[in-house]
This record gives sequence, structure tokens and C-alpha cells, in this order.
Amino acid sequence: MQSPITRYLESVLDDCRELDGGEMAGGNAELARADPDTFAVALATVGGSVYAAGDCDTEVSIQSISKALAYAVALEDNGLERMLEATDVEPSGDSFNEISLERSTGRPRNPLINAGALAVHSMIRGNSAQERADRVRDLHSRCAGRQLSTNNAVYEAEIESDDRNTAIAHLLKSVGVLAVEPAEVVDGYARQCSMDVNCVDLATIASVMANGGVDPATEERLIDGAVNRHVLSVMSTCGMYDGSGSWTATVGIPAKSGVAGAIIGVLPGQVGVAVLSPRLNEHGNSVRGVAVFERLSRDLELHMMHVAPSGASAIREVTSEDDTIVRLQGDLRFAGAESFLATLADGVDPRGRIILDLSHVRAMDDVARRMFDDAAAGLREDGHDVDIDDPHGLMSVPDSE
Repeated sequence: MQSPITRYLESVLDDCRELDGGEMAGGNAELARADPDTFAVALATVGGSVYAAGDCDTEVSIQSISKALAYAVALEDNGLERMLEATDVEPSGDSFNEISLERSTGRPRNPLINAGALAVHSMIRGNSAQERADRVRDLHSRCAGRQLSTNNAVYEAEIESDDRNTAIAHLLKSVGVLAVEPAEVVDGYARQCSMDVNCVDLATIASVMANGGVDPATEERLIDGAVNRHVLSVMSTCGMYDGSGSWTATVGIPAKSGVAGAIIGVLPGQVGVAVLSPRLNEHGNSVRGVAVFERLSRDLELHMMHVAPSGASAIREVTSEDDTIVRLQGDLRFAGAESFLATLADGVDPRGRIILDLSHVRAMDDVARRMFDDAAAGLREDGHDVDIDDPHGLMSVPDSE
């Protein structure tokens, strides 16, 4: 049975596909040659489930999304106090490639604009540009769960079009912020931005950050918890450049965009989300990507200011004798409903009934209700006998929240 979440993601892509405004990234010839109609979305939960729709196997260069985990590497190498001497953490209010330096210190405004990212890259331990870029790629690979590679054509195009970053690097050196020579930093940063990733890779990386830096699949800690928290905090205020304020108000998910058209979002304790669509708005963010995130935030109540319980405690008990009985509890929202769907995906005995017991559920929002309805309908279509024990009428009466 196809997951209701996957069907929902497909419907979101269909609804947002008509948004064909925006422009392809300029400067880098390889990015300009990308297919403007590429469109994909992926969602990876802290429970280890992954859902995807659209062109999820299409690879693009990670570009500025790499700034977030590069900052994590530099933080672990140097500590927060030393990194705050190299770059501030304030929103710049400027475009991603503006020269935003503090007048009194020369620091870049934050680590997620180009000036800050160059300063950050120079602080990563390594004897060469290649070694620093390899360390950044290694962390991304470990979080993605597969070995990522550098796209040499994109890297060469980056170097050919990096005059502005070269100028910024020389300015940073002149004010004493850069830790190594400008040419070496620009080269390493270009390599860092040229990793090939697909939408599922990005959502999986985001799910590690959503899980506090711990890989949901292996339970291995990949990012220090305090470092992860700090990076997410900066993403929430600076990750969408001069569109960050509007993003936080409307979407409410810490995020980072890249000029290849990808956006990642991290909702701590719940999910990592990624969207790919190459056409960009005036802020350098994907037009369709922003629309999809707005839709997901609204439909699934993913705004970080929306208080929702964890989905981990939603399943009270699963028994399977003659019948498969799934007993749920608490307040059910997206995360809880997803954990139920993931349990169903593990397989049910086709010989007996499936009983969904809601007697210990206190409240259910519209998102969870739609997901349960869709799941029950899908199971029945597959020939299962499905009963819902709903003594409080939660499936038929919207709650009062």
C-alpha cells in the first residue's frame, strides 16, 4: 500500500507545479543548464521513515546549503567563543553575496551569507583546501547515509565565476578575519558547494539535525548536541537570507536554501524536509520550494511555534494474534499519525482484522484525522478488514483546538 503521506506529497507537487515564475541561477554555467522543471519533495522523520515524491533521484550541487554543516564542523574544531570572533550570528538584511561586515570588528554578520561562509571555511582544520572540503563532505555523507561526491564540472564553473567571493575573501583578510590565504579559501569553499545531492539526501541530512545530531537509522551521534542546537538557531534567523523574517513568520521551520534550487528545513524533534525546484525568487530562494514549505507548514502544522507532542508516545501497544490491534494514546497530530503509518508499513497479517483502538486518545487534529482516514481506506482497498474503535467520536467530530 502506498503511504498516505506519499500521496499527499504528490498532491502538493501537483498543486504547486503551476508556479513557474522566477529565474534560473546566474553566474555558474552548470547551474544555468539545469532543467527548470525539476521538482521534488522529501520528508524524513526522526523515527527513520522517509517519504518522497517527484524527481527525487535528480542530483544537484548542494551550494549554500553546505554552509550549515560546514559551520558545525568549524564549531566542533574551534568552539563557540572562537567562532564568534570570526563571524557574528545576526541577520544581515542583505542578499547572500553582499559584503556585510561589522564596522567595529570586521566580522561578517552571520555564517550563512557568503562572507561568513568564507570565514567559517577558513576556520575548519586542514592542511589544504581539499582537506577542509573533504571534511565537510564527509559529515554530509555520514548524515545522508551514503558517500557523496564532488561534481568537478560545477566546481570548475564555480572557480570561473568566483570573482566576487575572491574580492570578499581579500577584504576579510585585510580586516584580520580570514585564517588562511584568500585563494585557498575560495577554492575550498567552491569544492564544498559542489557536492552532488538529491532531495532524499537533503531530507535525511535534515532529519539528523531534527534528531539533535543523532542519526535516526543508526542512533550514532554525528553532530554534537550543543553545536546542532546553535546551528539550527542561526538557520532560523539567517538561513533564508533577506527573506528570513517572512519565512520565519509564514513557514516557521529553521531552513537553508541554495542557488541550485534546493531548500532544507529542520523541525526539531519531528522531521527534516527538502524541496528541489531550480527557479529562484529575488532573494535567491526556490519559488516552488518556498510555496511547498508554506503548504506543508500549514497543512501539517509544522510551524515551530505550534506546540505539538512528540509522535514517539502515540502508539500505546501493538498486538497481533488472531487480529492486529494498534492501540494509540494521547493527543494525535502529524508526528503521532506518522508513527502509526510507519507501523502499518512494517506489515500486517492479511488473515485477520486490523483494529485501530482510539479509546486512550484524548484529542486528534484535522491532519491526523485525514491521515487515519486515508490509511484505513487504503487498507480496505488492499483487501483488509479494518475496524476503528472510536468511543469518543474523534474521527467524526473535529476537536476544539
